[in-house]
Amino acid sequence: MVETAAQLRISLADIALLTQVQRPVVSMWRSRSKGTAHPFPEPIAKSGAQELFDAGRIVDWLELTGRGNNPNAAEDLAAFAAPTGANPGPQRFNALTALLTLRSLTGSPLGQLDADDLLDAADEQDPDDAFLYTELGSLNGELGPLAKYTDLLVDAAYSAPAAFERLMADRFRAGLRRESRTALTEAAIGLVAATAVELAAEAPEPIFADATQGSSDLLMGIAGLLGEDRSAVLAVGNNDDGAGRLARRRLRIHGVHRENLRIMDAVVPSAGSHTIWTAQFPSPAQPELSPKDLLTAVDDIVLRMDDAQRAVIIGPAAVLADAAASRALDDIRSDVLRSGRVRAIVKLPQGLVKSKPRQAQALWVLGPAHLDVPIGERWTMTADLSGTELDAATVQDLVSDLAAAMGNHEFVRAHAFRFARLVLTRVLLASRGSLTQPPGTQRSATTTGPANAAADLVRAEQLIATLNTSGGAVLTASAGNVPPNTSACALWPLEIEVQAVAGQVGGQASAVPAPTTIGKLLKSRSLVYLPGTRVDEMDIEHGSVRSGGVGAPVFGTPELHGHTATRERRIDRLLLAAKYPHAQLTEPGDIVFCTGATPAAEVDEEGSAVVTYPARVLRINARNAPDLLPELLAADINSAPAGGWRSWPARTVPA
Repeated sequence: MVETAAQLRISLADIALLTQVQRPVVSMWRSRSKGTAHPFPEPIAKSGAQELFDAGRIVDWLELTGRGNNPNAAEDLAAFAAPTGANPGPQRFNALTALLTLRSLTGSPLGQLDADDLLDAADEQDPDDAFLYTELGSLNGELGPLAKYTDLLVDAAYSAPAAFERLMADRFRAGLRRESRTALTEAAIGLVAATAVELAAEAPEPIFADATQGSSDLLMGIAGLLGEDRSAVLAVGNNDDGAGRLARRRLRIHGVHRENLRIMDAVVPSAGSHTIWTAQFPSPAQPELSPKDLLTAVDDIVLRMDDAQRAVIIGPAAVLADAAASRALDDIRSDVLRSGRVRAIVKLPQGLVKSKPRQAQALWVLGPAHLDVPIGERWTMTADLSGTELDAATVQDLVSDLAAAMGNHEFVRAHAFRFARLVLTRVLLASRGSLTQPPGTQRSATTTGPANAAADLVRAEQLIATLNTSGGAVLTASAGNVPPNTSACALWPLEIEVQAVAGQVGGQASAVPAPTTIGKLLKSRSLVYLPGTRVDEMDIEHGSVRSGGVGAPVFGTPELHGHTATRERRIDRLLLAAKYPHAQLTEPGDIVFCTGATPAAEVDEEGSAVVTYPARVLRINARNAPDLLPELLAADINSAPAGGWRSWPARTVPA
């Protein structure tokens, strides 16, 4: 007999999910339909204090009254209801995920098999009892009904992997305390996954291995980014607890129909293998991890690595980034830093762990130790994003910074960092404080010099305008107090003769526009921001377009920093359209710019160029901003300080 809706039970909360309404709406339906021709069905059972309803009668009532926002409620019912007599909680959850995995491995429905046949199939697919046999063998009389229900789940979700992920999304209500307490948000998973994939960009078949033996969320995020073409190995630990077995089931059900992915229970990387370790602390396998144990686990990852391996670790900022709570913890963390493998430390915002919205996280990226660099000269990239939203643009730029941190000194110096700064590791060790805000690295608000040249120029213009209202004067600025590394033009004495401004009316000077910022101009739609396109360097050819070359000009950081002549590089237009369909070409007057330690900008006077990441584009909206000049904005960017580009000063011209 096939499982029917009449054999399913559903709660009021699940009815709300099924019908895509808020929970109080269901209670309103129930109360207002009393005494009508079609009253809300009565409960038929209870699970603790929770009332359970006949799922079949609920579907009939919904179809009769037209309630809810889901016209396919009958088809989706199995995803929100439960079989009669099924024990709720972790045991049922583990059994259902095991049955979904078995159905995916066998490639056929399970509802027609009896208990013995189901166990024989489980033994055939899992002879070593590594991921599903125990979960099915302990069900006794519930195995048959749950197998029929599994077929309904697959039909409702259209595939076994999709049904599995529906159950994983419901882990909080399923009573999985370990998984619920350590579940990361999509933003956190996406950041770790994007970083890991970027670190493995040059490897033909990288191995992505879970170092915590039980956290599958990060590996699933990586699998999603790899797509259907990139070959890779996904490896989870071989521990036999519930978290480890669940992780192995999850990887298998998603790897069955992906020819580009190989699934392994455990991995012992050979020397020189391209292995990317991922770790989330605390993890489902160890949800109660003390700060000492956490740092010790990180140290274990460091010890198992060689120079071909990388690691991406996410954990509480209180342990990985902030000042250590005790001298003992600081000593352990300092020992890890001395290894030279901690290449980047980033403090992340709060809210990345679902069950702990007020806890900030931190990211560590581990890589090769530069043994050819003296210990006293080794560096670590640090960044503080505790107040920054992890949107797509932020993640893209941060991942670019993290990938650059893996390079040697010359590579790091050539990269335009958006968020990060390089700090000597010995400075971090000596500070014994926050690793992302070491003493002496914060720029003083009163610091002068080229980094604040744009802001100083705006203030100077305001002072000149003020003096112009009271007659002539002469201002002289001495170069005696100019700090080192200031540009040559700033060393000349500055003499400004303040005269009456042309166009005075009644002896009053024309008003100088108040300074603004790029962020404010974007918010007011005076500027439009366009991101750069990630273009494979192999697709770019060299040769002047003006000299007869074909293809779209390429504009990026080499042009902005003067390493390559403008419009010297190009890309075939047919290749551009086929491989980079979302690439946007510049228009005449666009400002192409890059951030980092040395911001740079240039006006593209001709347009029709492809801007390559990490360069990006600012386009003036002439209708909203007649007082903006591209040349002036480019000059302001060239004089802007390193750091957040949205806060850079921007000058306008009087209307």
